[in-house]
Amino acid sequence: MTDKRPQPVSPELYTEEYFLTACEGYEDFIASDGENLSRRLKAAFELAAVEPGMKVLDVACGRGEIVRQCALLGADAYGFDYAHAAIKLARQVLARGADGATGIMALAQAEAKRYPYPDQTFDRVLMFDIVEHLHPWELHASLLEARRVLKDDGRLIIHTAPNVWYDRYAYPVVRAFRRLAGQGAGYPADPRQFLVEHNQDVHVNEQSLFGLRRVLAQAGFAGHVWLDSPPQQRHENAILAALRFALFNWPPFRWFFEREVFAVAAKKV
Repeated sequence: MTDKRPQPVSPELYTEEYFLTACEGYEDFIASDGENLSRRLKAAFELAAVEPGMKVLDVACGRGEIVRQCALLGADAYGFDYAHAAIKLARQVLARGADGATGIMALAQAEAKRYPYPDQTFDRVLMFDIVEHLHPWELHASLLEARRVLKDDGRLIIHTAPNVWYDRYAYPVVRAFRRLAGQGAGYPADPRQFLVEHNQDVHVNEQSLFGLRRVLAQAGFAGHVWLDSPPQQRHENAILAALRFALFNWPPFRWFFEREVFAVAAKKV
């Protein structure tokens, strides 16, 4: 019988150019030679509450800066990615070392559907900006693997963007108001045009609040899933910011108008 599942995104699309010009955090990575995290990555990483002695896995580790940060906190940090360019960049970052790091730093090349680690190995599994790159069947397989390698008291931390409900339902409203304000030229009809060209090709499974909650439950996880938006990306003045908060920071509006999806989950007992 023919497998009708969509094929995985080709690793050939994840080039060195992609990781240095399109992948989240590239500007901070280049400016700091891999030492600093972007606002988005820092916000997600803080949720992990990494402590000395923990074992932490970074799924689709990209350039390797999260692995480095874990080791700086005294954790044994492991990362894997299936793109050759990612592993090459990550090895360069780790080879430069991290002054004060006391934890192990280890890399592997592997697919997100099959983690090359034993059962119940990790205190934390991090999935930062990878969910949207996996087709639904791949994401389910990856979450099952995350559950397998997590310790019983471990935690899974997820960040993914954009919130697909924003693009589908809120963006047309935002665009209409911007056009009335004479700013329509900066708001194309298709919100995906805001994505850099590379991401338009590799974002195959963007999530909503409820979609991510559902797929986590299907894979045997329970936890907190929520939405947020980066203040640094809002350019309104203080009055407009307060008005936006008053109007849209409450259900059901926030389900549509917040831009990023976060989750902290544990194995269902």
